[in-house]
Formats: sequence, C-alpha cells, structure tokens
Amino acid sequence: MKKLLAAMLCGIFVTGAFAGCGNQQTEEKETEAKDETLKVALCVTGSVNDMGWCQSAYEGLKLVEEELGCEVAYTENVLAADMTSAFTEYASNDYDVVIGHGFQFGDPALEVGELYPDTKFICIESDVSAENVASYVMKCEETGYLQGMLAAGMSQTGNIGFIGSVQGASLVKIMNGYEDGAKEVNPEIKYQTAWTGSFTDTALAKEAAQAMIDGGADVIGHCANESGTGALNAAQDAGLFATGDSYDQSSLAEDAVLSSAVYHVPELIKTAVTDIKEGVFKGEVKELGMAEGIVELVYNKAMEDKIPTEVKELVDAKEAAIKDGSFKVPCDTKDRAGK
Repeated sequence: MKKLLAAMLCGIFVTGAFAGCGNQQTEEKETEAKDETLKVALCVTGSVNDMGWCQSAYEGLKLVEEELGCEVAYTENVLAADMTSAFTEYASNDYDVVIGHGFQFGDPALEVGELYPDTKFICIESDVSAENVASYVMKCEETGYLQGMLAAGMSQTGNIGFIGSVQGASLVKIMNGYEDGAKEVNPEIKYQTAWTGSFTDTALAKEAAQAMIDGGADVIGHCANESGTGALNAAQDAGLFATGDSYDQSSLAEDAVLSSAVYHVPELIKTAVTDIKEGVFKGEVKELGMAEGIVELVYNKAMEDKIPTEVKELVDAKEAAIKDGSFKVPCDTKDRAGK
C-alpha cells in the first residue's frame, strides 16, 4: 500500500514537473513570437522618389525598418490590374504585413486576405476591413479645406482650379474640401476641376492646369500624386499661385507654391505596424487627422510675405478650430461634377 501511494505521489510530482516545463516552453515561444522580426511589404502606384504621395509611403517603410527592426520590401508603379498578384506574391512568400498605399488597394486586400488569413493587410486611405484587413485613413479633407480658403483669399479673379489624378473617395473628399473652404471665403468663387486619370502623367496635369488658367483661374491646387507636378509647373510658368499636396512641394515650384498639405504617412505606417507588432491590431477603419499630428498645413517660407496678414490669420484661426474640435470639416466623398 505504501509502495502504491509512493508511486502515485511520484507520478503527481513528475506530471506537475512536466506541466510546469510545458508552460515555460509556451511562454518562451510567445516571447520569441513577440520578438520575431516582422516582414513588411509595400505596394505603391507610382515612383518612390516622386516627392509626393508614394515617396512618403516609402519613407514610412524605411522608418519601420530602422525603428521597429522590420525586414522590408516594396514594389512601385503597381497598376490596378496587377494589385491582386502583387499582394499574392508577398503573402505567399510569408510576409507578415502587406501595405497597399491608396484606396484602390482595398478590394485586392479583401480578396487576397481571405486566402492568406495569417497575413495582415493595411490599406492607406481605403474603407475596407476584415479580420486581417484594416484601413488607415487620414483626414486629408482638413488641409483641403484650409488650402481652399487660402486659394480663395489669394485669388484676384475669383476663379481657381483643382486637379485630381484617379477618381476615388480619398481624393474626392480633398477636392470637395478645397471647394468648401474656398466658398467660406468667397461664396461666389468659380471652381474648375479635372481628373487626369493618371497618378504619374505630369503632361496631362500640366495640360489640364493650363486649360484652367486659360479659363481665368489664377490659383491652382491638386491632389494628383506625381502627375500634380505638372500642374505646379503650369502655375509657375504663368506667374500664378499654386498649392501642393502630400509632401512639402515648395522646392518643385518655389515661385508658385504657397503651401502644401503634408500627410505624415511615415508616422501613419509606423502606427499601423506597431499595432500589429504589439498585438493590438483590429480589422477596422481607423481615422487620424490634424489633431493627431498626421495631417498638417505647411507654408512655403519663401512665399509667406506674399500672403496678406488677414488671409493668413483667417486660415490659421480655422486650423486652430479644427485641431481643438470646435470645427469639423465635412467629409464629402461624392463627386460634384456636373452639379
């Protein structure tokens, strides 16, 4: 009887020892998983040195490489027809995170995400979500509104123009915000708009801007990615004013650009990857704007003396109201063409 009891006790102690060891191994594996290097891939529609939208995303990729220790890769000039295959290639090669920089990556992310549930897909400026798909959206309409106010305040003809690249909700909201801001300053202002249909064709944007200038516009704005450089050049060639987008574009047309809407995409991408790394990722649409420091209006210092004090004070006061929440810029994603 004593021998049997001793054997039973020994079995309990041995089992407990193995159970404890098993828990320790699990904890070690969890720790290793947290410390594991994330493989992060980025897909962009244009060049990563476009001094605008795509370059800002590339800088975000480099930021997570340097500060979060991620292994990174990227593909530039991704056409709409190739987005699904680009996502599939990265997911099938065991990338932990695949980022599509632009609203048009939304549907491909949902499609590929369903096939690769272990990969997280991040879409910038989209509106899609699933268990492993999230959209990180910047309130770009906020700077659009401020730049519209500035454009209307600077216009001598009461006629301004705005150029977009490929029509989509994330760009339409900027174009509409620009109009709303302009009409706060001058309700009767004439507002010309055009879509180039290209993220990269600078000649098309320059041609569209020139047509607006020929039609009396004396300030030109854009949200046309790399192609927007053509619009800035058209304004400078005509001795007129312009507003930049995505990046501080003062250096692209020093004598024309009054201000730029700067989107801190690197910080946005770092936020998204950090969410994944820390295990707090959610399949949702996450919005961040001026109050969070993700969207910012930056003046061209070389041109600030061209802006009348009363115009700048008006814009600055509205900026403060946006940041403290006392004014909310309408987010209108419906195309107003032909209204």
